[in-house]
Amino acid sequence: MLSSLDNKIRILVVEDSQNIIEGLRYLLQKEGFEVNIVNDKKNALKYIDSEYYDLFLLDVELPDGTGFEICKSIKNITNKPIIFLSARAEETNIVYGLDIGADDYITKPFRNSELISRIRSVLRRYTLYKKDKNILNYGTLKINLDKAKVFKNSEEIYLTNLEYKILLMFINNANHIITRDELLAKVWDIEGNYVNDNTLSVYIKRLRLKISDNNKKSQSIQTVRGMGYILNTISD
Repeated sequence: MLSSLDNKIRILVVEDSQNIIEGLRYLLQKEGFEVNIVNDKKNALKYIDSEYYDLFLLDVELPDGTGFEICKSIKNITNKPIIFLSARAEETNIVYGLDIGADDYITKPFRNSELISRIRSVLRRYTLYKKDKNILNYGTLKINLDKAKVFKNSEEIYLTNLEYKILLMFINNANHIITRDELLAKVWDIEGNYVNDNTLSVYIKRLRLKISDNNKKSQSIQTVRGMGYILNTISD
């Protein structure tokens, strides 16, 4: 399972009720989670595109859209777990939420202990699933760790050993800047020799060309001047 740099579970909450927002913030932080909260679809999509999260808690009814729409956008980018928190208790809504990719659907009002239990349950299932399948997903990329194969839009792309190693480092630190020194310290060529600065530039350029595509939601290695590189999603 991918994780944030400090190994703290990060949760994005999308909820428009101020009373619920404050309760959730207190509860989740008390349980040791790092929490960001937004109250509409527009800001949720901005956070999803620019930040890394381990789990998403989504209200269904929002001022400018629905949690269902946000769920679909998340699934275009990542396979991280999603839980709906909604006053809509109709079976059709619950079934629809699960059908579009949510891992759980909790109706309001809910007990705090129930929410925390179900969050931890989803995270455990997700970790086990990832361990069993050994598949990483990011944007339009899928990496089979068992076979060391990389697919873009379901078609295999061929990487050298060093390109593959660099890609894994980027994905495991997605949406975080990686300095050139960090890359140089952790990657080496097939014979075990350390890669020099100029060679790294060539590999980054080649890898960038191989993984980028023209999909609406794609992935790109971007240069951060004076700092290093970052892997994130881009929109056409």
